[in-house]
Amino acid sequence: MSDERPDSARERAESQWRPADREAEVGEPVVRGDPAVTGERAERAARFDPDDPESLERAADTVRRFATEAVAGDDNVVMLRGAAACAALVRGHGSYKAAAEAAGDGVQVSFIRKWARVHDLPESIRRHVARGHIAPTAAKHIARVAGDARFDLAWAVLDADLTVREVRRAASAINDGTSPEAALRAEGARPGELSIDLPPDVYRWLRDRASLENRDPGDVVAAALDEHRDA
Repeated sequence: MSDERPDSARERAESQWRPADREAEVGEPVVRGDPAVTGERAERAARFDPDDPESLERAADTVRRFATEAVAGDDNVVMLRGAAACAALVRGHGSYKAAAEAAGDGVQVSFIRKWARVHDLPESIRRHVARGHIAPTAAKHIARVAGDARFDLAWAVLDADLTVREVRRAASAINDGTSPEAALRAEGARPGELSIDLPPDVYRWLRDRASLENRDPGDVVAAALDEHRDA
């Protein structure tokens, strides 16, 4: 695939849990339209239809303003809306170059490409972007990698507090052939390590069960989750 072709030609690596690429229709405000994530702003979430010329015009105007105007503060929802508009333009016009041309002067192909790929991140990651847990600038680097590495990077931001610079380095290392686990460990993260709070009775049960079975508590939790996943 050349740099000007949309990501539909990419191999879509499947996660054991969910696909590592967006499943919902392009331009549909699945996250931005969820009141549990964006509150009252959900009612005003813009939808961009790549098959509707008028909607594409609105997307082009949104992208143009997104690319040339400063976004107030760290408005992650506004950034996700811009990403949705970029993705709609790419799908509607067939290439990154044509999408940039539709958006007008001042909009670069690289800008369209980066944000369209953010829109193609799985919903579970985009929800954390909308909530402000993952910076949009970090999301752009997460979107550079494929498959389960996207989840590995995103969850490392949450659990290991990786900075944008560290995410960028890890993404580059992964794309150069380093395993996601090795790339994250090089940045001080420990993939799979998660700190959680349990109700006291559940905690007591977990510790008791692990001790009686001569197992680590994490192994007991993992086995229980595997059983739940396969149910």
